[in-house]
Amino acid sequence: MSSSVVVSAMVPLVIGAAVCLNGQRILSILRRESTMDPDSAWTIIEEQRRSLADLLEGLSEGQWETPSLCAGWRVRDVAGHVALAPQLTSLSRAAVELVRARGDYNRMVHDVSVRHARRPGADLVAELRDHAASRDLVALTDHRNILFDVLVHGQDIALPLGLERAVPVGAARASLDRVWDMGRPFWARRRLRGLRLAATDTAWSRGEGPLVEGPAWALLMLLTGRAAALDRLGGPGTRALTERVR
Repeated sequence: MSSSVVVSAMVPLVIGAAVCLNGQRILSILRRESTMDPDSAWTIIEEQRRSLADLLEGLSEGQWETPSLCAGWRVRDVAGHVALAPQLTSLSRAAVELVRARGDYNRMVHDVSVRHARRPGADLVAELRDHAASRDLVALTDHRNILFDVLVHGQDIALPLGLERAVPVGAARASLDRVWDMGRPFWARRRLRGLRLAATDTAWSRGEGPLVEGPAWALLMLLTGRAAALDRLGGPGTRALTERVR
């Protein structure tokens, strides 16, 4: 999949990210206190999976083939990736897939998602609904990672299609905390050093320097390395953002 990686909530295939960053490997994540309790997070995850299924159900065949925000991935591929996440929870299967990809982690994530996405769009929609309430996990991940994964991947699909997709503010805030603190693979704190980030719709801010402000969901896209929501952000610090977001 060229030089980009998509990471979702499957481990070790992924460790609950939703990344489109060049060449990043998933090695470890830090566990910290969550700003949202597990039951609330799982409720939102279920709602997001169902609403994504509703969005996908209304797409034309051409829209399914539209490039997503993840380089080299179509809307169809990201949808397959999200649909597969609650199903691919076996470490042994993940190990088999890694061998199949000749040990190339990035290739493995790409290949399993694209293979899964070959099925009809209606099947992917049905899978999202059938597994919407699943709380199945693989070791090394938890609800916090799955939460921001489904939020960000939903925007990876919606924004290139010119569609608005609502993100619950509380979920976006919890996801901002998680991504800011976790380091690898986003390195948000490092990439955005020297800027002050502040949400305009909830009490969240981090960093020091020229201000970058906007809705929590747009800041979440920024923290996960996506430039598509930069037009939703304002403040004197935005001039420095273009070179920091790949």
